[in-house]
Amino acid sequence: MIITENLEFRYYEGSNEEVLDNINLKIEKGEFVAVLGHNGSGKSTLAKHFNAILLPSGGKVYVGGMDTLDESLLYEIRQMTGMVFQNPDNQLVATIVEEDVAFAPENLGVPSQEIRKIVDWALETVGMSEYKRHAPHLLSGGQKQRVAIAGVLAMKPKCIVLDEPTAMLDPIGRKEVIATLSKLNREENITIVLITHNMDEAVCADRVIVMNTGSIIMDGTPKQVFSRVDEIKSLGLDVPQVAELMHELRKEGFDAPSDVLTIEEGYKAIKSMLERNVQ
Repeated sequence: MIITENLEFRYYEGSNEEVLDNINLKIEKGEFVAVLGHNGSGKSTLAKHFNAILLPSGGKVYVGGMDTLDESLLYEIRQMTGMVFQNPDNQLVATIVEEDVAFAPENLGVPSQEIRKIVDWALETVGMSEYKRHAPHLLSGGQKQRVAIAGVLAMKPKCIVLDEPTAMLDPIGRKEVIATLSKLNREENITIVLITHNMDEAVCADRVIVMNTGSIIMDGTPKQVFSRVDEIKSLGLDVPQVAELMHELRKEGFDAPSDVLTIEEGYKAIKSMLERNVQ
């Protein structure tokens, strides 16, 4: 779906400061990838290369085999890869939910009858059909973000890149958005690239990429990455709470597994340890 080859990026021509430094990455179609890193690590800058908001200072980025430096392909690249940003209010353009979702296909010249089907499908997919005639400004943060995702879905993208879409949301809103992304990935086979600070959100991904100072320093499954607790903490990042609990238990001499990430897995691990100690 997305390939970067020796990708470099500088915000100013002639600058020696590399915001991205020699990034080589492949994201397969249908993957759910979480990208982690502290502020200034380059993760948002990388995400903006995936639909040509930013263009490489060096190296290449290919989206569906299309070179982002080829201006003639810009329209197709941005239709293939949709972007969702941190603040949903910045992406809502209409006064009625269904009109907002219809905005993109209308501007693409899609026939009215087809637009109606697309809007209904997109809102149903994100679980917002019952709000189609509501005013977006009256919705909760999580609901607004789901409408923003529906607006991107209306362009029928193969990939959705989300730059910290839950940062401004409460726990309920975050849960709604992550559940929506998992559903899109699982049921629609849409490639998801999630930029996030929230480690528990990253657990839902197939793959976790950790960035630091413009480079990729970890790349693996959530269990592989989050088992490296001390390394992650040395970067100023947290780990999922359950993984940290297991890490602390191991430091105290308990035989706690290193690949536990969810509450359910943590419960089973602690129960197993207690049963072994009783025996």
